Amino acid sequence: MFDGDSTEMSKSSGLPRLLIGSEGGESRELDERDMRNISGHYGEDEEESERQIVVGICSMMKKSKSKPMTEILERLCKFEYITVDIFPEEVILNEPVEKWPLCDCLISFHSKGFPLDKAVNYAKLRNPLLINDLNMQYFIQDRREVYRILQEEGIDLPRYAVLNRDPDRPEECNLVESEDHVEVNGEVFHKPFVEKPVSAEDHNVYIYYPTSAGGGSQRLFRKIGSRSSVYSPESTVRKTGSYIYEEFMPTDGTDVKVYTVGPDYAHAEARKSPALDGKVERDSEGKEIRYPVMLTAMEKLVARKVCLAFKQTVCGFDLLRANGHSFVCDVNGFSFVKNSMKYYDDCAKVLGNMVMRELAPQFHIPWSIPMEAEDIPIVPTTSGTMMELRCVIAVIRHGDRTPKQKMKMEVRNALFFDLFEKYGGYKNGKLKLKKPKQLQEVLDIARQLLAELVLHNDCEIEEKKSKLEQLKTVLEMYGHFSGINRKVQLTYMPNGQPKASSEEEDVLKEGPSLLLVLKWGGELTPAGRVQAEELGRAFRCMYPGGQGDYAGFPGCGLLRLHSTYRHDLKIYASDEGRVQMTAAAFAKGLLALEGELTPILVQMVKSANMNGLLDSDSDSLTDCQQRVKARLHEIMQKKLDFSEEDYNKLAPTGSPSLVNSMEVIVNPVRTCDRVHTLIKSLTCQICKRLEDPKSADLQLYHSETLELMLQRWSKLERDFRMKNGRYDISKIPDIYDCVKYDTQHNSSLDLEDTLELFRLSRALADIIIPQEYGITKAEKLDIASAYCLPLVKKIQLDLQRTHEDEAVNKLHPLYSRGVMSPGRHVRTRLYFTSESHVHSLLNIFRYGGLLDEQKDEQWKQAIDYLSAVTELNYMTQIVIMLYEDNNKDPSSEERFHVELHFSPGVKGCKDEDNAPMGFGFRPASSENHEKQTDPGSLEDLSQDEPDRAALTEPINIQRKSPLIRSRKAGSMEVQYCTIGSSGAQCVGLFSASFPNLRDLTRVPRKNLCFGPCVGAGFEGCSLVPSIYPLETLHNSLSLKQVDEFLTTLCKNGSETQFKRLKCKWTNAFTFIITLVLKSNL
Repeated sequence: MFDGDSTEMSKSSGLPRLLIGSEGGESRELDERDMRNISGHYGEDEEESERQIVVGICSMMKKSKSKPMTEILERLCKFEYITVDIFPEEVILNEPVEKWPLCDCLISFHSKGFPLDKAVNYAKLRNPLLINDLNMQYFIQDRREVYRILQEEGIDLPRYAVLNRDPDRPEECNLVESEDHVEVNGEVFHKPFVEKPVSAEDHNVYIYYPTSAGGGSQRLFRKIGSRSSVYSPESTVRKTGSYIYEEFMPTDGTDVKVYTVGPDYAHAEARKSPALDGKVERDSEGKEIRYPVMLTAMEKLVARKVCLAFKQTVCGFDLLRANGHSFVCDVNGFSFVKNSMKYYDDCAKVLGNMVMRELAPQFHIPWSIPMEAEDIPIVPTTSGTMMELRCVIAVIRHGDRTPKQKMKMEVRNALFFDLFEKYGGYKNGKLKLKKPKQLQEVLDIARQLLAELVLHNDCEIEEKKSKLEQLKTVLEMYGHFSGINRKVQLTYMPNGQPKASSEEEDVLKEGPSLLLVLKWGGELTPAGRVQAEELGRAFRCMYPGGQGDYAGFPGCGLLRLHSTYRHDLKIYASDEGRVQMTAAAFAKGLLALEGELTPILVQMVKSANMNGLLDSDSDSLTDCQQRVKARLHEIMQKKLDFSEEDYNKLAPTGSPSLVNSMEVIVNPVRTCDRVHTLIKSLTCQICKRLEDPKSADLQLYHSETLELMLQRWSKLERDFRMKNGRYDISKIPDIYDCVKYDTQHNSSLDLEDTLELFRLSRALADIIIPQEYGITKAEKLDIASAYCLPLVKKIQLDLQRTHEDEAVNKLHPLYSRGVMSPGRHVRTRLYFTSESHVHSLLNIFRYGGLLDEQKDEQWKQAIDYLSAVTELNYMTQIVIMLYEDNNKDPSSEERFHVELHFSPGVKGCKDEDNAPMGFGFRPASSENHEKQTDPGSLEDLSQDEPDRAALTEPINIQRKSPLIRSRKAGSMEVQYCTIGSSGAQCVGLFSASFPNLRDLTRVPRKNLCFGPCVGAGFEGCSLVPSIYPLETLHNSLSLKQVDEFLTTLCKNGSETQFKRLKCKWTNAFTFIITLVLKSNL
């Protein structure tokens, strides 16, 4: 351990003991008397050469006798000339400093109840070597001083402002609180932001969330049992006391705690952020689970600066890793690592060497610092066909949502114009109102105008009463505004609104007006949340390995990787509320988190609306898509049966799902007539229900009323059939959306003919929706590149960066006891988006030329399977998995292996009989098939090893893959059974709920049985449909192959986009020149 002390250390056996030197040169184990006073005061006649260097420990006994301190002192006593003297607590508290024991070196630090003033006086009196400066410990108790010192030293910290509620300094007490931000002494902090008491002893730190994420706050506190924080609906800041307000740093749910021992040594550990769900992860001994991670060169420099700036040799501080940078957010002073033998060795060695270096010369003690070989990092290896999972990329559609709805009305009342001006609408002629305060103002206007209409029927209010009532009803839904499920848009029209649809009035009025567009619905339902959370749990099972506390549980490999900070996870979502909440619910299931979604959303989910990564930009839609829509409308307006020519025009790719839908429809106009008739029948039935006193106040799914249900169906009835008798084909997806929702969630109403309406509208939608993204292969690629070219570029970057050395949490191999492969690092990137991006990305893989289906049998079967899929439903997944074979040459194409998987998402109504046949998840090679264990066994999860992946050509198993889902009933999870060679074996109730995918792919679908579903204890859980399992599209692609495909695709897409932009610029320039010439004439 210490080369310079090998002689002394060889005398001891077993674990190190706390020893004290004696005049006879012998050593004995410490007893209780020695703990009270380890060394006596040395006599004046003692020979200088035999003098022991006395290290005094002056702290509260709880700290002096703690396990870390004891471990370190035992090792420190191994130095031949060092003796430790622990000051008794009663002496520290009750005796004057003149009576305190003598020492040459003092380790003293403040904690609750410690008399720091006395310790300072003792240091002045005896002048020992101070390991930690005592005067600086006053500053560490005040967060304001900590931040000031950090700032002066040039150390990065979050942007902050101090609110001092001090009557003597009124200029430092300016707080203006708004709904989604606070202004502190002129500095604005938008939610989420952090509120910290200025006293470092006060651990009640609050994090406030924006209304767009659900509002409320997370309240952190010193750990109590298994809790370190709790979510609160309270959104207003504290009104008494002084606080620091600082910008919230998105750290993906991980904190890094750094422990220095001198300026040249730093040990770092990662832990789950207490702000994430408030649950403290503990090991079998009740200790909080932390894992050592590697610090970057810049972070090591920060550790050195903190240690020197605060003059604390032994010092702990907190690092936040966010957006590629590291920020210091707290300095704790004297802190030890709780459970690390290697750290105890290092700490004692550094402290002992420091004491000897400073004091040995004056005591004439011969001593020199021993030299040691540099630590060599441990590198895991693989053998045979074992490959290491390196990267998982998934693009996932959001979960079940309410029908999207929209209402337009022209408004001319001065109150609306005042609101438009108040929020700066005249700057660009448009205004979006999403914040609760803004929506409340719109609701107040609607209520006021309706009240005036009731009192004065002849009053000059031009707004239609029915529209005002609908505006009021929608804004009053749910009893509160969450900010992400409703919005109002106002557009200025200098000459009023021209009549555009059947909704608008026949008489046009002169003068300016505002077009008010109210959008609501489209929000994630409780069923959607459960779908996302369950899929997150199932997703764990794709990750290999697992041991220790996780052994024998499905999905343990992912939890093991993530909990030991070998998992580089990033979750992206578009700006839509339903997409963001889906991502948060998925993360909750994936990482076995607890509590509300809001803290998870704020910390784990990154908004990805930049550069159209996951959001659809209407301006970027191509002329090609407009032409495609026009052609669709033309074909679907025919009053004749579909001809052979129509089949060739509408389904040139010969997709079975399209052909089947056309055979159901036969005659498009006649089918639309029938759909319109069925909608009219539906609205009549709902009207009769409303007239019935027993059902007038009936509450439907997710707080909807019969009146709101009637309004959405009546609107579809009006808009679908236009006044010229033709049908608006663009409304078909909305009709299918509504009937699918009511069939699943409001089936208790028993409305007649809903199943026929579902069948016909689905057949129409199965043509319209996929074909809007292109009819021919060339059109599909053109439109797909316009939608998701930025996403494709990002996916390519993710695959390329996997084998680069990035600044992410990396487990330190030498400190990682109990982790068999500390070098493994898996990168996961999850992208949550809407239907348009999923359709477009799938079209890119299908039609972009990744493989030749004539030459590759597996790809041909995959294309046949995709062609049979009728709908990319909620929770559709496209998954790319990258494996590495470390036995292959780094330059070889066989080094990296890519697999492509797909699931069409949630099962639709009556889908079971018509589900297309797939070939299972990761069909095994014959080589691996022989090694497989019993299907009911989970023994292959007992070791932390890389996953198996076939290196030989794939052998496709001709069977449908099994259903991967346990039934949920309310908040209960029902046991499922797998039937293997040894008969039925029940797998216990584990929070993951899902068996290992590798095991399940070996079990025929007919052999899976599920327990009965009991009554729901949570809204919508009993109605949550199953999710189709992942099907492997291809499992023997090389990384080079995929990279070249994506490069070609991105190049062609960029050239197409440039030509499109150039054409737009040319047209715009021509238009401007024409206007100029006309004005001159």
